[in-house]
Parts: sequence; structure tokens; C-alpha cells
Amino acid sequence: MTTTVDPNYWSLLGVSPDCDSSELKSAFRKEARKWHPDLNKNDVNAEERFKLINEAYAILSDPKKRKEWETKNNKSQDVFENRFPTYEEYLEVVLGIKIDLEDQIDEIDNIYDQSSDFSEDGYEDSEQPYSNEYIPTTSEPTPPPTLIYEDQESIVEISPDQALYGSSVEIQLQDGTLVEVLTPPFAGDGWRLRIEGAAIGCRDHFVQLKVQTEDGLRIDGLRVMYRLELFPHDALLGCAVDIPTLNGSVTLQVPPNSSTGRLLRLRGRGLEYEEYRGDQIVEIIIVLPDILSDSEIALYQRLNELSMENY
Repeated sequence: MTTTVDPNYWSLLGVSPDCDSSELKSAFRKEARKWHPDLNKNDVNAEERFKLINEAYAILSDPKKRKEWETKNNKSQDVFENRFPTYEEYLEVVLGIKIDLEDQIDEIDNIYDQSSDFSEDGYEDSEQPYSNEYIPTTSEPTPPPTLIYEDQESIVEISPDQALYGSSVEIQLQDGTLVEVLTPPFAGDGWRLRIEGAAIGCRDHFVQLKVQTEDGLRIDGLRVMYRLELFPHDALLGCAVDIPTLNGSVTLQVPPNSSTGRLLRLRGRGLEYEEYRGDQIVEIIIVLPDILSDSEIALYQRLNELSMENY
């Protein structure tokens, strides 16, 4: 059974179709920065992924192109999508037969009117009751609506080595069937593999890969990703922080004036494959302490006042 990565543009950017333009742009910048070939020189999949991300943004940010793309990908969404079709729609959409039921009903009624006014001997019998006679209908009773099933998804945890070289994992489908799935080499945390038609109702079953260590390291190809949370004053003034790596902790010097989203590189701290070795990317995230004293809050208020005076 083969698997493919979900090609949906919304999934590539990690946003929903209801997002606004600012959310779309923010998601595009984040993914473009993440997959830029200059930051992934040891990742053979980065360039192709980067092209797909740019293609997705070019389509979704242009109303005309987006409408064309949605129309192309929604051809299968017909009258069956939100309601059960009428008998006429069923014949026309499913069987490709277009008929005028009103004409057929009139024709059947005319036949019935001509034949029901006479007895078996051919004479008119107006007193003959017709309550027990069979009256033809145009179709069988409307069948009950069919159930609309949804795609299913499983989360599978694999080790960094399994992600690097590829592995075989076993998952259980909704009906209890066990399926063996082959993960591709150089896989990354958050990758989604698709098993076509495996879920109930011929829907797809997705397998989301989780490739993380206990220290919070996320594997992505040869790269290792790590989110470093800093208090505002540490990010502003700079600091030295011990960072976990696959080969033990190292001390990272955070430069002053670092903002959320800044990426710092630890060269050669990623996964190794033959003569290639990836880097570890540290993303800075500024957070506030869970508890602030009154004096600390006062300092933040004073800092805000000083900032307002500069504008």
C-alpha cells in the first residue's frame, strides 16, 4: 500500500480556508523561512518543499487563482455534498440521464385514464371501483440518506534513526484492520502520510509522524529543531543558555535584542548521514513569567511609558 504526502495548499501552509490575508501571509513567511534552501543545505527535500510553499501562497493569495484552484479541486463536491439529491438530480448527476418526469407522469396518467374507463368486455363501467387497482409510480421510494464519513488520522511516534533511514510501522484502522506503513527516509516531525481509501466510506487515513526527543528536540530531515523560551529581559540584554542536543548539552550565547522568531544555528549538531551532517536550529520564543511581582509589573509599566515618549 503506497502513501503520499498531502498536496493540499492549506495543509502546506498550516492554515484553514477561513483564515484572513494577514494569517495567510504570516503562515507563508514562517514556512518559507523554515524551508528556505539556504537554511537547509543538507536537506535534499527542502528546495522542492520551498517551491510548493511559494506555489501555495501564489495561488491562495490571488482571489482569481484561488477560485480556479478550488473549483478544480471541488469537482467531486456536487449535490451530494450538503443534502440528499432529488430523484431527477440522481439520474442526471450519477447516471447521466436527463428526463422530464412531469411529461412521463402526464403520459402515464393518460394511459391510465384511457384504460380504466372500460371493463374487461370493452364496455364503459362507471360504477366499477378502482380503489384496489395498482396505480403506477415514477420511481421507487426515496432511499434513506447515505452517511458522510470523515478522514481518519493516527499519530505514530518514531525515533530519530527511524525518521532518518525510513522504517516500517504498524497502525490499526478504524475497523480494526492492521496495516503496515513504510515511512520515507529523511522524514520530519509533523509529516503526514496518506493511506488512500483505507478509512470507512472509502475516505483516507492519515498517519502523522511524531519525531521528538524527551528534551524537546524535533527532527526534520537532517536538521534538529529546538524552541528556546526566554524572558523579555534575557532576549533584550542577551544571555548564555544551556541547550540540549543529540550529543549532550552545549552553551549557546543569545545575542542582545533578540526577538521572537529569530533563528540561531548550531553547526554540525544535527543528524549525520554518510558524509553529510545537519545543523541544529534554535528558534527564540519570548514568554512572560507565570507570576510577576508588583515591582516587576511597575517596571513593565514604566518601560511602556518610556517607549511611548520615544514616539
